[in-house]
Amino acid sequence: MNKTQATEVDPTAFIDAIEHPTRQADARVLLELMKRLTGCEPKMWGPTIIGFGRYHYVYESGREGDSLMIGFSPRKANQVLYILPGYDDLGDRLDKLGKHKLGKSCLYVTKLADVDMTELEAIIQYGIDEMRARYDTFDD
Repeated sequence: MNKTQATEVDPTAFIDAIEHPTRQADARVLLELMKRLTGCEPKMWGPTIIGFGRYHYVYESGREGDSLMIGFSPRKANQVLYILPGYDDLGDRLDKLGKHKLGKSCLYVTKLADVDMTELEAIIQYGIDEMRARYDTFDD
């Protein structure tokens, strides 16, 4: 079972409690952007991740569970965007994005003012489209 589960915490209340004004403002932008692109209502996953939709996965080992389809977490140092299919097919877009760092399924952005929002929106849309094509996804 996945450690990070959906909770009943209100994502807007979570964002309201962010002390850093830029991080809070950027979280509001990401909340509305991901809500618009997914058509899903946001949910908190664990204590710090705001997710949209969910998908069901089954590993070769037989382990299975549900996780967020796409989401973000306003962390102290940056916004972490969870674009779950990864970034293998996004070289050109990433080159045009602006200041960022990558993890396996994470895109780290210090502030949205440092990135091209058109490219970011395209990357998020790619993630949504790929997740919906690869997995059984749910918009709950």
